[in-house]
Amino acid sequence: MYGFKKVTSRENPLIKLVSSLQKSAAARRENGLFVLEGLRLCTDACDNGIRFDKLIVSFSAAERHAEKIAAFAKNADDRIAVPDALFKKIGDTENPQGIIALCKIPRTENINIKKNGKYVALENINAISRTAEALGADGLILSSGSCDPYSPKAMRASMGTLLRMPIFVFGDFAAEMKSCGLKFYACVPSSSAESISNVKFLPGCAVMIGNEANGLTEETKAAAHKKITIPMCGRAESLNAAAAAAIAVWEMMK
Repeated sequence: MYGFKKVTSRENPLIKLVSSLQKSAAARRENGLFVLEGLRLCTDACDNGIRFDKLIVSFSAAERHAEKIAAFAKNADDRIAVPDALFKKIGDTENPQGIIALCKIPRTENINIKKNGKYVALENINAISRTAEALGADGLILSSGSCDPYSPKAMRASMGTLLRMPIFVFGDFAAEMKSCGLKFYACVPSSSAESISNVKFLPGCAVMIGNEANGLTEETKAAAHKKITIPMCGRAESLNAAAAAAIAVWEMMK
């Protein structure tokens, strides 16, 4: 294929790099790269102006998806073709389509949190990005203990949302909450907290959700501007994190 270099050895450094990026958050951070696999995610990336550092395709995919791959190739700095058997070694899906793109992880210091925006903040929890995007949130704020938003699993689950929404990762969650200029509302299962239905969410705020096992940490709750709760009937003591997040974001955005 014109413009594509051929790689056939499992010992090639590129093959080892892709394998490490698929498996390891540390490797993704160290190299500043993440993996997109498949037609859908690669198309979403192109549509959102995300350039490919490398495009890797299998020999059969180059023939089967020739038109799409030609478009992807124009968006790639480096283009590599590999045998189908070798692609299966680096693919993360059960039935790989034969298309992988390596992309640079966005540098969040180049993205500003909008002071009049509305955000979803997640502490030690998997991102519920699709809900946040669907309801109109301006971005996601994650603790460093949350899932890696650039993992292959997270990317597939987000259906492209994580390529479209700004993502901020706070290393010191409580401290950076205080300094970022937003008003944070901590969702807690407590009758002493204010009912979420009574809260007026003005621009420049974020709702905070903790994980299902432990909720928000005490330090984070102490740093929040207000504790809020979702009233419940019957004997239910709490909601799972995804349900709580969906209700909280709906209330914030309505």
